[in-house]
Amino acid sequence: MHILLPPSEKKAAEGDGPPVDLASLSFPGLTPVRERVLAALSETCRRDDAASVLKLPAGQAAEAIARNRALREASTLPVARLYTGVLYDHLDLAALAAEPAAEQALGRVVVFSGLWGALRLTDRVPPYRLAMGVSLPPEGRLGALWRPAMRDALRLGDGLIVDMRSGPYASVWKAPRPAVAVRVFRERVTGGETQRTVVSHMAKAARGRIAHDLLKAGAAPRTPDELLKTVADLGHTAELNGTNMDVILHD
Repeated sequence: MHILLPPSEKKAAEGDGPPVDLASLSFPGLTPVRERVLAALSETCRRDDAASVLKLPAGQAAEAIARNRALREASTLPVARLYTGVLYDHLDLAALAAEPAAEQALGRVVVFSGLWGALRLTDRVPPYRLAMGVSLPPEGRLGALWRPAMRDALRLGDGLIVDMRSGPYASVWKAPRPAVAVRVFRERVTGGETQRTVVSHMAKAARGRIAHDLLKAGAAPRTPDELLKTVADLGHTAELNGTNMDVILHD
C-alpha cells in the first residue's frame, strides 16, 4: 500500500540540519525541475509583486518571502516533522514512529509539493511557502511544469495506491494503475431526508486519522475491497463508489 498526501500550508518554524542537498532527495529524476523551481522562486521573491504572484496572505507575506529567498542556505528537517497542519496533526507521525507495525508502511508515504515535487517522510528540506496552484515566472503554472517530470520519475512499485491529495496536487500525477481516492462527506438527517455534503477542514482531519490508523496497523490491502474492509475494521464508516472511497462523518 502507498499513501499519497498533500503538503500543508502550516509548517515547522525552522530546521535543525544542514542545507538541502537536492541529490539526496527521493525520486532523483525530479532534480532538474526542483532546480528550476528553486531558481524561479528565489527570483520571484525579489520582485515587488512577490506576495501577489505567490498568492500569500498579507499578514504572512513578508516572513514567507524572506524564508523563500534563503532556501538554499536554510536549515532542514525531515518531512515527517515539517508539515504541521490539520491533516498532519491527526496523522501524528511522531506517535507512529514508536509503532513497530508502522515502520515499513511509513516508507510508502509520498508527500506532494509545489516546490519539491514529491518527497518521502525521511527527506530533509527547509520550511518554505509555495502552493501547487501558483504560476511562477518565468516557468508558468507549476502543475503543468511538474506533470511530465512526475510521469517519468515517479515509480512506486507494487501495492494499492490510497490517494488523499487535494485537487491541485492530485492533478500532477495519475497512478499508472487503479488507485483509490479518499473523499470525505458529512451526513445528516434533515426533515426525514438524509443529506450528504462535502467538507474541507473536517476532511483533512478525517484523512489524517484514517492514514494514521492504516499505518499504525501496518495494513497492506491489495484491492479496493480489502481497503474498505480494513477501514471499516478500524472503526470508520466508508463505502466504495467507483475509484473513490467515500468516508462518511455523522453529526
